Amino acid sequence: QVQLVESGGGLVQAGGSLNLSCAASGTISSRNGMGWHRQAPGKQRELVAAISSSGKITYVDSVKGRFTISRDNAKNTMYLQMNNLIPEDTAVYYCAALVYGTLYWGQGTQVTVSS
Repeated sequence: QVQLVESGGGLVQAGGSLNLSCAASGTISSRNGMGWHRQAPGKQRELVAAISSSGKITYVDSVKGRFTISRDNAKNTMYLQMNNLIPEDTAVYYCAALVYGTLYWGQGTQVTVSS
């Protein structure tokens, strides 16, 4: 079993920054891929950024240059530094981890960007 707990969401003005954290526990290691997804009201959930099992990092085009994903394996924690936030970034952000073929999800954290 894997447990994922997100934190760091909130309300911020456009142009501001937030740093999301995802604390992982259970049968998860640095060899497991992890990522951040988001879901805005009325829209499908989308992958925002991911770190693969080999360490490869990918971003959706809309956040490139503004968001940075990172991982502290010693703390079993993944981060998403979000800069230059825009109202279109408003969504619930979810942490996910792929462990032995099963995709685990956190409960989500709300990010709201006001114009």
